[in-house]
Amino acid sequence: MSLPLSQLNALWGPPLARVEVGTAIERVSTDSRGDLTGALFVPLAGDRFDGHSFLMAALETAGAAVAQQGRITPEMVARAGELGKPLWAVADTQLAYQQLGRLWRRRLAAPVVAVTGSAGKTTTRELIRAVLAPLGPVVASSGNENNDLGVPLTLLKGDSTSAAYVVEMGMRGLGEIERLSLCAEPDVAVITNIGTAHIGRLGSREAIAQAKTEITAALAPRGLVVIPAGDPLLEAALAQGWQGRVRRVALADEASGFDAALPAADLVGSLEEGQQLRLEQGPLLPLPLEGRHNARNFLLALAVAQELGVPLADQGATPWAVDVPGGRSRRLQLAGIEVLDETYNASPESMLAALELLAHQPLAGGGRRYAVLGTMLELGEHSLALHRQVAERAQQLRLDGLVIVDGGAEGEAMQAAAQGLPRLARVAEPEAAAVPLGAWLCPGDVLLLKASRAVALERLLPLLRCSYVRL
Repeated sequence: MSLPLSQLNALWGPPLARVEVGTAIERVSTDSRGDLTGALFVPLAGDRFDGHSFLMAALETAGAAVAQQGRITPEMVARAGELGKPLWAVADTQLAYQQLGRLWRRRLAAPVVAVTGSAGKTTTRELIRAVLAPLGPVVASSGNENNDLGVPLTLLKGDSTSAAYVVEMGMRGLGEIERLSLCAEPDVAVITNIGTAHIGRLGSREAIAQAKTEITAALAPRGLVVIPAGDPLLEAALAQGWQGRVRRVALADEASGFDAALPAADLVGSLEEGQQLRLEQGPLLPLPLEGRHNARNFLLALAVAQELGVPLADQGATPWAVDVPGGRSRRLQLAGIEVLDETYNASPESMLAALELLAHQPLAGGGRRYAVLGTMLELGEHSLALHRQVAERAQQLRLDGLVIVDGGAEGEAMQAAAQGLPRLARVAEPEAAAVPLGAWLCPGDVLLLKASRAVALERLLPLLRCSYVRL
């Protein structure tokens, strides 16, 4: 697998240092510390770093390089010429990196699935990766590779053996997902939901819907959008920029309550006892991850599988290898306590889904249900109301206890809304939550941990392994 330099010349013009016609680069790298043999080195510039500082050294081993206008010195050009290495000048190396990702993607026949949404992006990405496994090797985003650098990085990981790509797309403002769509040119686009994450930046759910539906900007004309049914906001935003095929999914007990004026669901599943999902006119499938929210995410993944030719009847034959990153849908056993580890991140929608999951956990031997909840970020003027809503839901679900981790106004709002719970505490730091928990917890209890990433609620986990937990 390689990229002919002629394609790069067509993209950026002739290089500052010329090479023989027909030469190609075998891969792309932004890391000057790795093996650059046969690679095109792309120095990225950030607030605290500048890869151009390493360009001279990279030219010694790299096959070629691209650099940003204004950061190229005569010495760089001279050294590239001495070494016979092509060096292109571009306006923005980050944009050039995305263009390389798109070129690489076009040279591969594998379909690209793009995933975005206010909540559940990573989980849905991993479910899609799992259900597409029968096609062959699937290249998917990992960690936080869902931004301007992560999306091209994921695409550039592929080779001629890749059977499919699953690319996660995040955003913090308008226009970001459009750029990512132009880079990935997806064949299938999945929108998990339209919630309130980042509403402090975008101002309204309508603006969030507009931003998420930018995923169709470079969707193949004969491509497919997969969405949850029953959301008028999502339907309206999607119709403004996409006139092609749409597939909608829903859980059966929710579909009956949707507005009759909205399009009906095409793929419907019913939750059965024992964590199973029965598809209408289809097979009974085991759920890879527990919870109603994950059942909806699984339906989105199954719709993608159908679109790409993976028979759903075969999906239950072998357990799915769903590798959800730490702090998401993780279950731990600590000193006889069942811990639902959702510490990675939080939005109002994911908070409410996690509380529902906790409320439906089976208990044995007099066990009780507790939660430790931290704050959610980037909610702007809606923050206090949304934090109150989460705490009110904890009370409605009759939890046995709640620890709120926040010393500010959001924590105060949650504490006021949760009055009436049998046990209620508020602390300023994650580690301090171990004190009330140490007095409450007993073997057989179930404990949910959830907060935004900046809260670092995972710092509580080591303390739960120690003497704070009564045996």
